[in-house]
Amino acid sequence: MRIIRNSVPSRDGFYMPGEFEPHEGCIMIFPERPDSWQYGGYAARRAFVQVAEAIGESEQVTVCASGAQYDNARAALPPHIRVVEMSSNDAWARDYAPTFVRNAAGEIRGIDWGFNAWGGLYDGLYFPWDKDNQMARKLCDLLNVDVYDKRDFILEGGSVHVDGEGTCMVTESCLLSGGRNPRLTKEEIETVLKGYLGADKVLWLPCGIYHDETNEHIDNICAFVRPGEAVLAWTEEESDVQYAMSEACLEYLGNATDAKGRHIRVHKLPLPKPVTVTEEECRGLDACWDQPTRIPGERLAASYVNFYIANKSVVMPGFGDPADEKAKDILQELFPDRRVVQIYARDILIGGGNIHCITQQIPAGRRR
Repeated sequence: MRIIRNSVPSRDGFYMPGEFEPHEGCIMIFPERPDSWQYGGYAARRAFVQVAEAIGESEQVTVCASGAQYDNARAALPPHIRVVEMSSNDAWARDYAPTFVRNAAGEIRGIDWGFNAWGGLYDGLYFPWDKDNQMARKLCDLLNVDVYDKRDFILEGGSVHVDGEGTCMVTESCLLSGGRNPRLTKEEIETVLKGYLGADKVLWLPCGIYHDETNEHIDNICAFVRPGEAVLAWTEEESDVQYAMSEACLEYLGNATDAKGRHIRVHKLPLPKPVTVTEEECRGLDACWDQPTRIPGERLAASYVNFYIANKSVVMPGFGDPADEKAKDILQELFPDRRVVQIYARDILIGGGNIHCITQQIPAGRRR
């Protein structure tokens, strides 16, 4: 593995493909952190295994597990899913596994962004995060791909979404938050995104999902399903705080064009009714920094937009809500060539994210 410090991907002809393009595989991390995953993480692990199995039907899944959990992960996962020992602070592969880029010849490289647990000492969610911050480079070494060193720029994979044709979507609430790159202007942040993701245009949605602990990642509110088309999390409940947030994003997209000059066709994906944490669930979580991790009645950032597009399937969350079936039907119409698999994901959501958050795709291509 070569660490590249004197160039940027766009200068070398590399760009980030859309998630809907062919994959070589997917990276996940086996959960165990006791202040994220209630009651020893057993329910969360079952959900992670279901996600891995669904994705593994059409692409190679690699699950990273700590030394303490390696045997448990290997026993829980089927033989065709690869398990490797790799230390981490938690299980959010989307946010600190490498962002992979590809050139016209099909060569794959990774990007090693800086990670500080969604805000560092300003408003981050845990400390330390040192093992997480090493994973991108370790995974590139494992996969034998060269890696761009961009640890001086804080960015999580869930905070960007691309169409593979020059358009990148982000939220202002996340990328302009005080705990990430406060010394950089919006224009300077955009320059970094264009240089490293190979984007020609960045769309700045104003916000994300209410009470999303990541400062409102884009992957919970809006996602490209193909170039020129996206889904947006939506509620018809005008009294819900999310209504104004989703409406602001819809208005922004209605006035925006992508890198090719197209008006983006937006499909509304309904939100479930507000999901809140129970007292019983809170009792199963360890404290973090001597404070409760969750408070009974706390609202979680539940969204069907937090799905993963695999080679032959779309793996999406379900919440035991009447909107589950409607959301699944909408995604099936949007992905007629893929099978939509819905997995009950409350036990992932309690940890703070969902199916897209625990996965990171490796695009199809050739390695060094």
